[in-house]
Amino acid sequence: MRILIIEDNPDIAGSIGDYLELQGHIVDFAGDGVMGLDLAIEHTFDAIILDINMPRMDGFEVCRRLRNEYQLDTPILMLTARDSLADKTTGFELGAWDYLVKPFELKELIMRLDALKLRQVPNRGRMLNVGDLSLNLGKWQAKREGTVLDLHRASLRILEMLMRASPNAV
Repeated sequence: MRILIIEDNPDIAGSIGDYLELQGHIVDFAGDGVMGLDLAIEHTFDAIILDINMPRMDGFEVCRRLRNEYQLDTPILMLTARDSLADKTTGFELGAWDYLVKPFELKELIMRLDALKLRQVPNRGRMLNVGDLSLNLGKWQAKREGTVLDLHRASLRILEMLMRASPNAV
């Protein structure tokens, strides 16, 4: 996997990067939110590890922009010391696929990245259609009778699951 680590603490970023490289992954680094956003939109990554408290732009804003402005569907794992339910809820609502609180075990981080890889959509750009409802898996955009539906990322994932199973119950 090619992984982008957006983390302002060089010791944490270095430790994660060294461990991931030992596991055979390719790692890129960004020390602040603006640099991380730029790298994420300029290059293709299999996953992004994203801290929340960073200079120049926090991780919530990075996640929001990647999902809303750039329609990027790369799996994002929030890795942060912020452990409140409100922070976790915000992370997921903005489009994070997972949330891991510091301190953490590197082995758990690897397991979560492996799980994210399994959840990725193998055929990006494909369309699902059920009746007058369509879902573009590349853009993560749903339409009904040609009208774009304003849905959160979690709702789009549920819709995908239901459409793939249609007309069967889930």
